Amino acid sequence: MKLIPFHILHRFIKVFCALGMLFLILPSCVAQNQILSDSLIEYYESGDYAPEELLNLLADIASNVPDPDQSLFYCDLLLEKAIAADSSKYFYTVHLQRGNALETKGDLSKALESYFKGVDIANSNGDKNDLGRIYTAIAGVYAGMGNRQNVIQYYSNAISILKDIDTLSYAITMENLGDAYLEWGQPDSALLLFSQSGKIFREITDKRIYYAYNRGNIGLALAQKGQDEQAETNISEAIAILEELGDYRPITIYLRYMTDIYANRNDWDAAFSYSLRSLNLARQYGLKAEISGAYLKLSELYERTGYASAALKYYRNYIAFRDSVQNITAVQQMANNELAQKQRENELLDQQRRTQKIITIAVGIALFLIILLAIGLFRRNIYIKRTKAIIERERDRSETLLLNILPEITANELKESGEVKASKVDSATVMFTDFKAFTSQAEQVDPEILVYSLGYYFSAFDDIIEKYGLEKIKTIGDSYMCVGGLPYPIENHAEKMVSAAFEILDFVEKAKAIENSLLSFDIRIGINTGPVVAGVVGSKKFSYDIWGDTVNIASRMEVTSESGKINIGEQTYLLIKDTFECEYRGEKVVKNRGAVKMYFVNGYTRAGISALLKSKSIEG
Repeated sequence: MKLIPFHILHRFIKVFCALGMLFLILPSCVAQNQILSDSLIEYYESGDYAPEELLNLLADIASNVPDPDQSLFYCDLLLEKAIAADSSKYFYTVHLQRGNALETKGDLSKALESYFKGVDIANSNGDKNDLGRIYTAIAGVYAGMGNRQNVIQYYSNAISILKDIDTLSYAITMENLGDAYLEWGQPDSALLLFSQSGKIFREITDKRIYYAYNRGNIGLALAQKGQDEQAETNISEAIAILEELGDYRPITIYLRYMTDIYANRNDWDAAFSYSLRSLNLARQYGLKAEISGAYLKLSELYERTGYASAALKYYRNYIAFRDSVQNITAVQQMANNELAQKQRENELLDQQRRTQKIITIAVGIALFLIILLAIGLFRRNIYIKRTKAIIERERDRSETLLLNILPEITANELKESGEVKASKVDSATVMFTDFKAFTSQAEQVDPEILVYSLGYYFSAFDDIIEKYGLEKIKTIGDSYMCVGGLPYPIENHAEKMVSAAFEILDFVEKAKAIENSLLSFDIRIGINTGPVVAGVVGSKKFSYDIWGDTVNIASRMEVTSESGKINIGEQTYLLIKDTFECEYRGEKVVKNRGAVKMYFVNGYTRAGISALLKSKSIEG
């Protein structure tokens, strides 16, 4: 049975810079996808499984469900069924997963209690691998508590157990313990552990990201010891690997650390070069926190080199990003500047009036002056608070409005440069939906009911699309258009789009049972995958849109679909055929394209569920 062998590894990578810590988590320990857990639960509730599969199924649900309360429920159910079946081998799984869920809920004492029960079971079974895994989980809890002695004890116990059993887990556990020493300001102890784990990471060619972070950790430890040249060599090696792997966030942080190394040598040209490189990379990938950190680092450099005005400029930029007060457009910038100017003028006018009164009535009425000044200060404070609240409210409203119109990365590009460059995406999945017989119904109902009904459906579609990390493009009448795979690339965008389509079908069907003024519709869905071009059109009313043959075919898929059906093109079929059950419809003639292969998607396949389970589970 597949079990999670390691609890979330809390502090795998430590970066001492403006951002503090950067965590690396084992890929197999990432929270499971909601679709997978829902599919497992649906499979369990259907009862369509062999009796001997029950305990394995409950264990997989308890391990993969992201909601800690649900995980605790299925842990209790697994324990009950395991006792009834006289199968004690699942008791360890129950206590490990219950501890994970309790720690997620923040109940650390109960989490430890559950973990220690797992220790007793592992010792009783003589299973060293299970014992090493649960010792690592316990060390993670004590790290969260700040209990240094127990962190060292349980990581050390796990290391001694895993050394001859699981090489990769052994190396990662050593890296965790070394990171703890690095956090405690003991670089020599950290370097000893990093050296041993690095030898193992170097030999595992398909896990190069571990080796990159190991090089970075060694660089940080050497920097703590004042060995800047060796620190630079290791950090540079880490940056090179991370660039090759496309992991840019830690690169921006390491570049700022290189800035400090060269600044300490008074090599200001190199220091500025690294800092600017960090800023440009953060801007390129829309990393807001890293942009803020780069601005702060540049401000520090300019201050140390005597350029006070430049230091102030970058520090203001840092404050702007930190507090999220950057204006949306040049027009809003002008409006805010005018408001700020009026506020300053009003403040100055109030001060001038108070000063004049003080000069006029200073002699003989000092007590009256004090009372008047107190009243003026009180009113000024109220005025400033109200004005500030108005400005912040309008800024937040403008930010929200822009993000409702454009994707976040596109909105950021528009705010920074005033324009958005069109981009081509090699693989994206486009979906169109359409309500059947909408036009005939629209002509016969009250307009308010019609608009209310469309808003009800499309708001639900928005929530579903957002849940799967997809991007809404627009609505045209009763048609809804969205895309997966841009502006940010995502894995399995075709599968995510089909899963979202099934939720939309389910929502529309359930809405028919609602007894109110809501209109009921049948819906058709069409999906296609391929290259698209994305960009912003218009100069006054911005509109984010996509173009290309892929979009046109997706629209044709919707037109040739049937009520309650998901119709997909061949490219989408090739990407999802192992996960979803598809029905070949043959070649259909569509406008401007000729004959096109089409498929109906009928549901999740058993093979799809099994493949997902195998890819998400961890060797146990």
